[in-house]
Amino acid sequence: MDYLKPIFTEKANCQDCYKCVRSCPVKAIKIESQSAMVIYQNCILCGKCVNVCPPKAKKIRNDITKVKQILRHKEKVIISLAPSYISEFDVDVSTIVSAIKKLGFYGVSETALGAEIISESCSEIMNEKRSTQNIFISSTCPSATAYIKKYLPEAAGFVTNLYSPLGAHAKLLKKHFGEDCGVVFVGPCIAKKAEADYNSELIDAVLTFEDLKKWFEDESINLNYFYSDENFIPYESSNGVLYPIENGMNRTIQDLNKNSDFVFMSFSGIENISAAIKDIDKIKVDSPLFIETLACDGGCINGPRAATEFSSVKKKLKILDFYKNKINVKPVNHEISLNEIKKEISIPPINQNNFDKSLIKEILKEIGKINSKDELNCAGCGYDSCNEFAQSLLEGKSEKTMCISYMRQLAQKKANALIKTMPSGVVIVDSKLKIVECNQNFARIMGEEIEMLYDVKPGLEGAHLQRVLPFYKLFENVLETENDIVGKEINYNNSVLLFSIFTIEKNRFVGGIFRDITEPWVQKEQIIKKAKDVIKKNLSTVQKIAFLLGENASETEVILNSIVESFSTNKIDDLNDK
Repeated sequence: MDYLKPIFTEKANCQDCYKCVRSCPVKAIKIESQSAMVIYQNCILCGKCVNVCPPKAKKIRNDITKVKQILRHKEKVIISLAPSYISEFDVDVSTIVSAIKKLGFYGVSETALGAEIISESCSEIMNEKRSTQNIFISSTCPSATAYIKKYLPEAAGFVTNLYSPLGAHAKLLKKHFGEDCGVVFVGPCIAKKAEADYNSELIDAVLTFEDLKKWFEDESINLNYFYSDENFIPYESSNGVLYPIENGMNRTIQDLNKNSDFVFMSFSGIENISAAIKDIDKIKVDSPLFIETLACDGGCINGPRAATEFSSVKKKLKILDFYKNKINVKPVNHEISLNEIKKEISIPPINQNNFDKSLIKEILKEIGKINSKDELNCAGCGYDSCNEFAQSLLEGKSEKTMCISYMRQLAQKKANALIKTMPSGVVIVDSKLKIVECNQNFARIMGEEIEMLYDVKPGLEGAHLQRVLPFYKLFENVLETENDIVGKEINYNNSVLLFSIFTIEKNRFVGGIFRDITEPWVQKEQIIKKAKDVIKKNLSTVQKIAFLLGENASETEVILNSIVESFSTNKIDDLNDK
């Protein structure tokens, strides 16, 4: 069921805006029955669709109930708190730890410890493999890793197949507090929910910062009123707190390799990652190159469930200021070996459909794109180009109705067809009394000269009504007053016109319908109508007469019966006896 996935759609709230399609970097959205559904095998769980959805139809799975059950069934449940909490909660360590423990957790530990384990392991790998491999790409961000593995197969082989910092941290916690201890992550990431689903032996559940704040609120826990000396367990982190910002991971590895010739680069945001490493297999480097990749622009401080009221600069400064307090913290030997956190990240690449150009051309014709000039590439459908949209149609991910220009043209064609086939004359004018559209019957009713103009320029678009219709001021009056004129007659051009003038759009567009009631077919139609009216009235009269006759007959019958009864033989005898 979709609601068991990290991201799901509430169909009733989805409003066909295609904003999620537009924002999705991998177009992992399928339109089904006019609702935008996530294609999970294609999704990288970056969360952009959730953040941009205007009616909030895209939802994130809430695991609070699951976590409460875990607390009831496990003796020790420990929170792995993402280091980006520093930019999320404006409180000190003891406050956040105390507040979380009040919810029933055994203790709180920093995911930054796992980050430090990963940095040590990456350093070890680079030193070991530098003779055979010179390019290394981080595997710390599950969303960025999923993107590379699924959509950049040429770069997938350079990814360091290691657990994420969360996975490494869970290993550390279980080593310290026992294999049966529960681990619940709290952070700004949606992709971590899927990571927990696939590594349930290590991670029990994932909550977002948003979930934690809601839980605090439900329990009436006010962070401003917590004062204690609580601290993280099993010990304090050092430079791992830099991981939530761009280039933070690189700095931690550099600290371990200060005199090396390693080259470090950092790219955040899926678009930037794509542009940076799509041809990485063709690049030759002299020294080992390590590339840090983060799916969110600027790093985890701007994760999909991170606070938005603070600027990136303010968030980054808070991380850097917190790191200054860690300068004197001595790095700890975490006692987790490289082999313990190696993990084969088996994410199959997405098959890219390469449709024949003739198929694309054919589908483009179906949406009114006959030639390249018709391809507006307006991105109204959510795709960057008409060509991409055509491919999505062939893949079954889209519907033709998503093309705004196609739907507008279709509506226009239907309206034009309706206007043209109407037996009456129809004209639509704008606020300046210029004709927007009219049919041939209107031109014919207006006279030979206007009909000839119509033959030259069908629709008479742009012509001023004053030059076509002598009583144009009636339209002017309806435009100004919005008082429609319905079913009026006027003598014009040796004919009697029955007409109505009505508002289409307030003070902007007015329409008129005209019928020459002196034409034989109209007279015939009116005679038939009048005959039907007469027949209807006659039937009604006959029914009333029948009703009255029936009523009178009934009364007469009663009176006559009374008389008969009065003069019956028995009655007469009785009278004689008296």
